[in-house]
Amino acid sequence: MPDEVQLVMPADPEFLRLARVTAMGLASRLSFTIDEIDDLRIAIDELVFGLIGTRGRPGRVTMRYALLPEGLEVRGTGSFEDGLPTPGLTELSSLILNAVSDEHELSPDGPSPTFRLLKRRDGA
Repeated sequence: MPDEVQLVMPADPEFLRLARVTAMGLASRLSFTIDEIDDLRIAIDELVFGLIGTRGRPGRVTMRYALLPEGLEVRGTGSFEDGLPTPGLTELSSLILNAVSDEHELSPDGPSPTFRLLKRRDGA
């Protein structure tokens, strides 16, 4: 089983920095390049905004970061109190994610929408 770090944060854009800093610190530990770390930061932003929107919403987001031999996998799960639909990804967000991540998906349906992101290290 890979090493895993878990972060639970309010579903508010003010706390998105915690998700990015955690990902950047773990990616640095895995010897990601500066460009790979920047790509990861961008991907985290796009996927979390796909869950909470640009203004946030009442509830929380649980982030799980798995350190894998080939890179970093990030899974996010929303637990919201407003009953509103998950915003999802815009066409631009999808294009950005295709450019900066190796694998990504957002499942916006249901009471606990989720996302998954995989960023591999160069040469892994």
